[in-house]
Amino acid sequence: MVTDMTHTGPDTSLPRSACRPINRCNVPPVILGSLTFQRHPEPVHIDGVATFHADLFVLLDKLTDATARAEQFQDYMAVQFRLKNPEDAGGQKGHGRAKADYLRTLRGWFFDSDGREGAVLKSWAESRFGLLPRHHNGVLGTSEDAGFLLDRAAGLHNTNALEAQLDLVFAYCQYELARRFVRETHITLYRGVNRLNHFDIIEDRGPHDQALLFNNVNSFTTNRDMAGAFGDHILTVRVPRSKVVFFSGLLPGRMQGEDEYIVLGGVYDVTSTTY
Repeated sequence: MVTDMTHTGPDTSLPRSACRPINRCNVPPVILGSLTFQRHPEPVHIDGVATFHADLFVLLDKLTDATARAEQFQDYMAVQFRLKNPEDAGGQKGHGRAKADYLRTLRGWFFDSDGREGAVLKSWAESRFGLLPRHHNGVLGTSEDAGFLLDRAAGLHNTNALEAQLDLVFAYCQYELARRFVRETHITLYRGVNRLNHFDIIEDRGPHDQALLFNNVNSFTTNRDMAGAFGDHILTVRVPRSKVVFFSGLLPGRMQGEDEYIVLGGVYDVTSTTY
């Protein structure tokens, strides 16, 4: 199913220039990226994923231990996408990008969100959620676009359904968050920045209270002190649980550092303080 949005309505705060008119999930892009959604979130599902991978979630429902569920998820990914035998899916074992998978993509994001893997994640978020990337080694919509397109092409070349792998990562993340935070719709997260003018300010309500337009994919942390290591200004944001793509504790033993969360963008109410 493709969602089409032709009318924004009076409560919508996401500029049309920041989103596509259609996406591949159950919430229109212009709503998903709005302040209205931040304040009143709903579950987000990528079209067809839960149905196509129903067997995985039946297996997960039977497990009470989060570590066991993570192991089941990784085993399922390895089998479903032939990650240990890329030649079964048409790749060349040991050559080129055949070994690129969701784990390498996530690690690449944590290492450099403006690198090749970062471009893949931003492109995936645009395709699935209709939120346009705004930054990649510079402001997009300028001469930097060519670099983004090259990184995206290089990141997706000779991979086995990498974007479909990311679809399932998001679905599993949402499943786990729903089990771990049954009554909580939001998670308070922090981000350190050096300059607030790096963002588009949608509404400035005072020196510490703004509505900011973020990139379509972003890194946050649950550790305020850690956020302070990345900039003089600490942004505090109540992020809807349904906009979290991945968090560092989702897969025990992998990417544990910095209590990092990967979050979909759009407009957010932000409290900013000097660290």
